[in-house]
Amino acid sequence: MTEVSPTVWAPSGNRHVLLTVHTGRHDIVELARSSAARLAKAGITVRLLEDEADALGIEGAQVVPPDAEAARGAEIVMVFGGDGTFLRAAELARYSNAALMGVNLGRVGFLAETEPEAVEETLTAIERCEYSVEKRLAIEVDVLDATGAVVGGTWALNEASVEKSERSRVLDLVVAIDGRPLTSFGCDGVLFATPTGSTAYAFSAGGPVVWPDVEAMLVVPSNAHALFSRPLVTSPDSVLTVAIPADGNRARVSADGRRALEVPEGGRVDVRRAARPVRIARVHKTTFGDRLVAKFGLPVRGFRDARRHDPGHEMAPDRNVLTRGYVRGDGGEGGHGGDTDDDA
Repeated sequence: MTEVSPTVWAPSGNRHVLLTVHTGRHDIVELARSSAARLAKAGITVRLLEDEADALGIEGAQVVPPDAEAARGAEIVMVFGGDGTFLRAAELARYSNAALMGVNLGRVGFLAETEPEAVEETLTAIERCEYSVEKRLAIEVDVLDATGAVVGGTWALNEASVEKSERSRVLDLVVAIDGRPLTSFGCDGVLFATPTGSTAYAFSAGGPVVWPDVEAMLVVPSNAHALFSRPLVTSPDSVLTVAIPADGNRARVSADGRRALEVPEGGRVDVRRAARPVRIARVHKTTFGDRLVAKFGLPVRGFRDARRHDPGHEMAPDRNVLTRGYVRGDGGEGGHGGDTDDDA
């Protein structure tokens, strides 16, 4: 689901932007400092987390504890780092109306909105309130004991994985959908992923890539010893369950690779859509398909047209795949189908 903000939005009262930064790299810290200075010059209050403030050394910034109140009242949580930093920021923004906006300084950075070279454009969009907001489905996770009592819970933006606790043993489990058993097998684990997380752990485990505006949840077995162990795409209103036999291997839950819970012996894990989505701010008009091409270096020309073989150079970033406005191997522009779209 995508909610588009007006072209120009005039907020009432003071505006606040919370920065979350991978402080372990000097170049990231410098970029965060220069961005904070520009936001402050535009009259926007910059917030910093207590555990990052000393490393950033930004004068005049508001310092807040890294808890559920950190993003309260903020308009944007601006992330400087990779997907790991983004997921940490999502924990802070989850209980507020703040939208996440990432600057990719990691490797793939699928969640980020922009690359470092486009930071000035992104800051301009924040200053002018010229951005849209996507509402991304998140999942809630309940851990229950053998009596059916809830003994723990967490949430995830990307995925929650039920994994074996002992690496040397196979995890036996039963998968159920909406309270009805579906199948059982031995495996390394099962992933419950969102469309946002379909390009993360679930993708590596053989799951499908799902466009982020699709309302669905994914079930992806990991190294299952079974004939029927295909990834499943379910209704967003389903309740997905993994039950662990009392005489089987012990299991644990990992949420976004950041939060872990132990599953009691003979217990189960229930996964459902979270009541609150995660809000992600977008500035650039690139489609999700364009992101796939850019992030994974996908070839976008037919094999008969290909002249170059280095991944990621099949299409110039300012050309649209659908209009075949690609770049020939000799450096000239070619293709058919009309004008190209410079926003692609």
